Amino acid sequence: MSVYRVAVVFCLLMLIGECRIHKLTFEGDTRRQIGLTTFGLLKGGRINVNVTRFQYQNDVGFGISLDKAKSEGVSAYMENHNEKCALKDDLSKVPESYSTIRFIMDFHRGRVNFTRLGDDLHTLLLATSKEQIGNDSLPLLEEAPKKYSFDFQVSVDHDDEEGLYNLFFHNCYGYESVSAFNLTVHIEEKNGENYLSAGEMPLPYLYGTFSALSFCLAMVWIVVLRRHRESVFKIHYLMLGLLFAKTLSMMFHAVNYHFIALEGKHEAAWAILYYITHLLRGILLFIAIVLIGAGWNFIKHVLSTRDKKIFAIILPLQVLANVASIIFEESEESDPRYTTWKEIFVLVDLICYGVILFPVVWSIRHLQQASKVDGKAATNLEKLRLFRLFYVVIVCFIYFTRIIVYLLKITVPFKYSWMEEFFRETATLFFFIYVGYSFRPASDNPYLRLPLSDDEADMDDV
Repeated sequence: MSVYRVAVVFCLLMLIGECRIHKLTFEGDTRRQIGLTTFGLLKGGRINVNVTRFQYQNDVGFGISLDKAKSEGVSAYMENHNEKCALKDDLSKVPESYSTIRFIMDFHRGRVNFTRLGDDLHTLLLATSKEQIGNDSLPLLEEAPKKYSFDFQVSVDHDDEEGLYNLFFHNCYGYESVSAFNLTVHIEEKNGENYLSAGEMPLPYLYGTFSALSFCLAMVWIVVLRRHRESVFKIHYLMLGLLFAKTLSMMFHAVNYHFIALEGKHEAAWAILYYITHLLRGILLFIAIVLIGAGWNFIKHVLSTRDKKIFAIILPLQVLANVASIIFEESEESDPRYTTWKEIFVLVDLICYGVILFPVVWSIRHLQQASKVDGKAATNLEKLRLFRLFYVVIVCFIYFTRIIVYLLKITVPFKYSWMEEFFRETATLFFFIYVGYSFRPASDNPYLRLPLSDDEADMDDV
């Protein structure tokens, strides 16, 4: 039954579909501001927007804004409008550093009026599906009684127009009271013949490279295991399985992004394979860290009761973290669940990494006491130093991949947002290399030398 439920979850998640050709439908929505999409445009890139079936309750102010930013941080223009509608700004008071285009619907005149803010957007080419747009407006069509539609295309033809473009829908009446509306928006984003955003275009090659590097590490690890068969424990085979799961995960991810670049949407089969191997990789990583931290097979042969409790906590949390990751990655930016599941993922992910530190701390305490035993002090002190270093490396790994990488993402220019994945995967690869070298199956490895007796290994008494 559990396998059936997991399969159903994956199938439902695939129906959400990550793509660059969006169809967003809002029925009875009352939100004041909705982020529709974010896309990095290069010279020759374009965004096509088609608004249809728009209905409203109160004609106070509806429209769309297209905001240009230099990085993936919060839009400087939009973050100042949490309590005030961006369409109601006095243009004379808007700082010149802001770059945005506002499209405001005028239902009485049957037009969509637009204004440009920012010198770098004055030459940005705007057109409809039938004609180039005039100086200040485009047609607003009434396709049925009180059902409106309009479309426009944004094309980047100059280098200074390149940037990260954020598209927002605004419901100005929502700042005063509850105002529901219906809306369908079709959006297509493209850089030349590539559907990936500017900062995502190198990702297929990046993931393919890390897949190959992970495979090479797996081959090296197989050679190490064959040369030191007498010192190999079960956990060493678990580490090999982790490397193969990492290899397959990166390979499927690369293929998935390749199809998105070509067709604007992923192939469900490759996406499903990626998420399955990604889930497996995450679970194997945490199992390996917990087992090494607890000293299983090395300083003791049986897991203590509290080690088993760690597994009872960590495994469900890892499944939840991966499900949350899949949902927010596959959800549209405008989906209310997007932010919720992203916050759940961040919280659960940090909890998981916090929990896995406990077995390492317990092993350190155990070795501190065991180092006082005559005849074994030197060996235990060596292990103690290794465990302390292992603890520091885990903390640094968590800090770098969860905080430093995020700060890098929101500060580098939009073209280089792929560096977030590059540094995260590079750090992960070096972490694997460190763990593999420190706990390798070799007779001269202090971690594997002279296992403690069963009485000393009973960590429940520590």
